[in-house]
Amino acid sequence: MAFSVCVYCASIEGIAPANVTLAADLGTAIAERGWELVSGGGLRSMMGAVAVAARAGGTRTTGVIPQAMVEREWADHDSDELLVVDTMRERKALMEAHADAFIALPGGIGTLEELVEVWSSGYLGFHPKPVVMLDPDGHYAGLLAWMRELVDRGFVVPAAMDRLIVTTDVAAALDACTAPADMPRPRS
Repeated sequence: MAFSVCVYCASIEGIAPANVTLAADLGTAIAERGWELVSGGGLRSMMGAVAVAARAGGTRTTGVIPQAMVEREWADHDSDELLVVDTMRERKALMEAHADAFIALPGGIGTLEELVEVWSSGYLGFHPKPVVMLDPDGHYAGLLAWMRELVDRGFVVPAAMDRLIVTTDVAAALDACTAPADMPRPRS
């Protein structure tokens, strides 16, 4: 079974084209490594771009989408496997079960919610899988600054921050997905 990476990202229209290009570049790079893609099963915006590019590169894609969002998201029916679930909680559980690592691209509250859940569950020991934030333009700078403040104030332990790998380029993000859990993680 091939290594699989789950990508969290925006599925909303109207975002900066550079973000859609970033998603497509990531999809292409995943395919170049011979990995599989797990995504939220939508065909719009960044979510669609990462899946379309991954398939164009010859890789297998699995999309996981709630039934209520099939039409709203313009479900990616070209996925090699499209899993339709009832709830967002089921969606996240299946995405996590199908992935060996996670990459969060720029996104909104849905992306943030997925990132924080998989990051915190990893820190708590529920899974050993790498969690990577690919942030080339500072989209998450405010969040990271706030999280460092939470560490300074004692609400978050430094080890929890160490569990999140922050990178600024696609190659570094993918390299971080396969770094052993007990090794220092690359940061850019």
